[in-house]
Amino acid sequence: MQVQRCTIFYLYNLSITCVVTPSDPQLRSLQFHNLAIASPTLVFDGTAPMIHTETGVDPILCAPLLRKVDAKLIELLRSLTPAEWDLPTIAGAWRVRDIAAHLLDTPLRKLSLVRDGCSVEPVAIRSAQDLADFVNRLNREGVAVYRRLSPPLLIDLMQLACSASAGFHESLDPFAQAIFSVSWAGEDTSLNWFDTARELTERWHHQQQIRLATNRPGIQTPEFYHPVLDCFVRALPHHYRHAAVPPATTLMLKIDGPCGGIWLLEREAHRWSFVREAPSAPTATVVIPEEIAWRVFTKGIDRASALAQTSIEGDRALGERLLNLTAIVG
Repeated sequence: MQVQRCTIFYLYNLSITCVVTPSDPQLRSLQFHNLAIASPTLVFDGTAPMIHTETGVDPILCAPLLRKVDAKLIELLRSLTPAEWDLPTIAGAWRVRDIAAHLLDTPLRKLSLVRDGCSVEPVAIRSAQDLADFVNRLNREGVAVYRRLSPPLLIDLMQLACSASAGFHESLDPFAQAIFSVSWAGEDTSLNWFDTARELTERWHHQQQIRLATNRPGIQTPEFYHPVLDCFVRALPHHYRHAAVPPATTLMLKIDGPCGGIWLLEREAHRWSFVREAPSAPTATVVIPEEIAWRVFTKGIDRASALAQTSIEGDRALGERLLNLTAIVG
C-alpha cells in the first residue's frame, strides 16, 4: 500500500502530521502520529546547529477550508452597503463589485470545464505569456457580465457556486493529477491537492481585498491564512531558478506572526528545493510581517513599501529577489 506524509491545516493553529492512503479521496484512513503547534526549532547534535522546520515540505490538504472561507465571503457581501459595492480596491481598476463578480465567475468556469468537461473554444497555450493573456481575457469577460447583477442576485448565485465548488474539491483524490497545473510554481503537471490549495489562495486573497477596501475585519487567522501563505511560498523554487548561486546556498523566509512560519530553501546541483533542515546561519534570511505577506505575493503592495517593512540579513541581493515573487496568474 502506498502512503504519503502530509500536513492537514484545518485545525485551528495546529498541524497534524499523518500518514494517508493517496487512493482514498475522502482520506478516511488517517494514522495520526504527531500533533503539535507548527513551529521551527533549532536542532543541536554536537556539530553545527541546524534550523529545523516542517513548513513547506508536505502536501497542503485544505479542501474543507474552501467551504469555510466562502461562508465568510457570503457573510461579508451581505453586510455591504450599496455605496460599499463601488469602493476602489488594491486590485487595480477593480472595485468591490468587480472582485465579487470575479469570485462568482471563477468557480462557475472551473466547474464547467473541469467537473463537467465543457469547453467551448480551442485555446493554444505555448508560453507563460499566452496563459496570462488568456486568463486575463477570461477574467475581464466574466467580470463584465457579473458586475451587472444586483447584489442580492449575485449573492444568491454565489452561494450556489461556492457550495458546488467546495463539494467538487472535497470529492477529488488529492494525490491524483489535476486538470490544471499550478503554473506560477513552474509545474507542468500538478496534483489535486496543490490545485485546491491554489483555489484557496484565490478565494482568500480576493475576499481579503474586499475586507481591506471596506474596512472590515480580515480573516488572517492561522486556520485560513497559514495554508494560504504556505501555498504562495511553494513558488519559491521556480522563482529562484535563475539565481546564479553555488550549490548548498540556503535561503530562510520567515513570515512573522501567528499565521506565518519559517520556510527553508536550498540550492542543489540543478534546482532549488524546500528542506526540513538548514544551517542556523543561512546565506540569506528574509523576514516579512504577515500583515503584508499576502499583498507582496499578489501584486497588492509596491516594492518600496514592501522593502521598507522587510528585514533582510546576509546576501541582500538574494533576499531582495524574494519580494518579486508573484503567486497569481496575470
